[in-house]
Amino acid sequence: MKLISLIFLLSFSIMSNAQNNFKATQIKFERVEKAYKEKWKTLQKFVKADGFGNDFSMLVNAYKAEGKLEIWLKNNSDKKYKLFRTYDFCAHSGKLGPKVIEGDGQTPEGFYYINVFNPMSNFHLSLGVNYPNSVDLARTGKDRKPGSDIYIHGNCVTVGCIPLTDEKIKEVYILGVEARNSGQEKIPVNIYPFKMTEGNLKKYGPQFPSQVSFWKTLQPAYLNFEKHKNLADIKEVKGKYIVR
Repeated sequence: MKLISLIFLLSFSIMSNAQNNFKATQIKFERVEKAYKEKWKTLQKFVKADGFGNDFSMLVNAYKAEGKLEIWLKNNSDKKYKLFRTYDFCAHSGKLGPKVIEGDGQTPEGFYYINVFNPMSNFHLSLGVNYPNSVDLARTGKDRKPGSDIYIHGNCVTVGCIPLTDEKIKEVYILGVEARNSGQEKIPVNIYPFKMTEGNLKKYGPQFPSQVSFWKTLQPAYLNFEKHKNLADIKEVKGKYIVR
């Protein structure tokens, strides 16, 4: 029993150190260090004022038509997310509808997670999302390139990404580092064409009739989050999103 307890404590210590090391590694980069010096003290006050402790998780909802990026947080011990900040896109690329192929200039639509923290980005700081996923690949089809390198970033230019100003990406990047450092391996990034109400489907559906069937596969996750303030169980099954 003592040996098992020792192994558990050692494993927990290694996991904790790995998490803490993520922030320590990031903050060694000049831009991240500067972002923390400029933003974290004030941002941390708002984090605490909103009831979040030192260990929180993060979720991102982005709406293309509205040009809004929402940052939702929750304590790791809580079940529900709470809206913390809303940022405006500072530029747009493409039109409504998902990204299909390399070079189409489209911003993806679907359910992703942050898979890259780039402290030396050409666009100040950037957070990469795991596009393309299996749904995207099925849409693009065989022997065609779906494109890649989709980021939330600064510098206010875009060809398919989600651009914020440098000042705003500093805040989003820091919050992502804090969430990742608290043990959140995958920070969800849900990219919608618009807020997926019935009214908006009726508004945009006639303008983009070929997208309606796909958009209806996104709507259940949006409605679930609106109701429960937590991420639905979303599966990628045979080129489609299934919400359970």
